[in-house]
Amino acid sequence: MESAVNTPPGIAGEIAGRSLDEWNAAYVKVENYFHALRIRNKPLLGRLVLRVLERAQQRAPAELDRSATELAAEEMDRLVTGWFAEVLQLSPANADQMLSTRGRLALLLADMPGKWQEQFLRAGPWPQEFVEAMRETFFRAGPDFQLSKMVPRPLDLGPITTLSNFGKLPYVRMISVWLLYGLLLVLVFWLTHHSLEDVMDDVKTWFGKIFPAAGR
Repeated sequence: MESAVNTPPGIAGEIAGRSLDEWNAAYVKVENYFHALRIRNKPLLGRLVLRVLERAQQRAPAELDRSATELAAEEMDRLVTGWFAEVLQLSPANADQMLSTRGRLALLLADMPGKWQEQFLRAGPWPQEFVEAMRETFFRAGPDFQLSKMVPRPLDLGPITTLSNFGKLPYVRMISVWLLYGLLLVLVFWLTHHSLEDVMDDVKTWFGKIFPAAGR
């Protein structure tokens, strides 16, 4: 991958006190963010990414404890949120904390990537149709819009679950054991009070009733 920006005079292999690898990682981060907003125009995408990185590089010398990716992500959010505030005629200082999230949602609902991609992060004035679409979809999201969070829920198996839980009850186990024991006693009594021939005859008779064709 080519370097995100040209190296200015100074320490070779560094920009604003950060290595080129750091800035390339920041480049990828910002580029992926704009990809998520469906910015597909390559020249526009490149200009927007470099615009964000330039803002991050201006802060970098004074914030040596922050990585290039952190600075770029922060500037990216500031730039996009500020643009949303201008389009929607809201004050960034007084806007709610969901402005960035609701603004991104409005972009997609208004089909900005399909109809007005060239307007993204561009200074006004903007086409009236675009502004109206943005405002309508922004307020459609609602001031109470919240990111949903999936919470794992137990799988309901219906009657199967009830039966499996029923089998865990202590008294059910006890009754099952006594029934099995009683059947075993009956079987022993029956075998001891009948001859082997009688038992075989009874088995054949029983087998013939269940499978008539086999007894012929």
